Amino acid sequence: MGKLARSLALAKASWSVVRADKELLLLPVFSVIATLLVVASFLAPAFAAGWFPVDEATAGEPGAWVYAWLLAFYIVTYFVTIFFNTALVGAAMIRLDGGDPTLGDALAIAWQRIGRIAGYACIAGTVGLLLRALEERVGWLGRIVVALIGIAWTLATFLVVPVLVARDLGPIDAVKESARMLRETWGENLAGNLGLGLVFLLAFLALFAVAGGLVYAGVVLDLPVVIIATIALAVIGFALLVTLQATLQGVYAAALYRYAVGEANGLTGFGPELMAQAFRSK
Repeated sequence: MGKLARSLALAKASWSVVRADKELLLLPVFSVIATLLVVASFLAPAFAAGWFPVDEATAGEPGAWVYAWLLAFYIVTYFVTIFFNTALVGAAMIRLDGGDPTLGDALAIAWQRIGRIAGYACIAGTVGLLLRALEERVGWLGRIVVALIGIAWTLATFLVVPVLVARDLGPIDAVKESARMLRETWGENLAGNLGLGLVFLLAFLALFAVAGGLVYAGVVLDLPVVIIATIALAVIGFALLVTLQATLQGVYAAALYRYAVGEANGLTGFGPELMAQAFRSK
């Protein structure tokens, strides 16, 4: 119950920042739209040219060009995600310092670091593709090991984006700095990040439970209008929750970085006691 209360407090603190700058919610939306465009731009020409077999009988061992195509896809996708996340974290840092960032300020922060973002996207895309390739070539036990490696990589790079925003470091040094800060200020299972995940997990479960109940009632009562309306509202609700979660996590990452480097005092919405509980030193 203590962890749940702390998680709710962290979500509330992050929301206080978002509430002051509601335009921050647009950045995850832009990220999703841009990602969908990237996916379409890669998949549509590939299928139109017949690069991929339609059935297993005609499928063979993928050639080097397939891996090159996948690597490019991973890198571009990561670039889009990191770009908008950098904009979000940068704007959040301005707000945490008492400023009033605009959407233009957020995008300008990301644009000024576009070279470093591209470099980190190459690193993240390469690691992601390697983990994917390993996962496809090992058994179930190997997949568990690969999953653990992926989790370790995610934890080690948790503060890379705030580092890219706040420090004049290249992508490799940013990864090293993120891992160093994580080792030196290890949290209670990274209560902030996991706590926000818990809060939204409960929200998603509640959404699915209510929607499922209404759909079931619509089926039993033979009310197709209720079924269609419920599904539509559930999709909208799901999209809103995903957007809100991404925004709050970006805000929390910015606050978490400030705490890790000893700059937690005076952060708008985040008290030092709350941050100390969420990210305790060893």
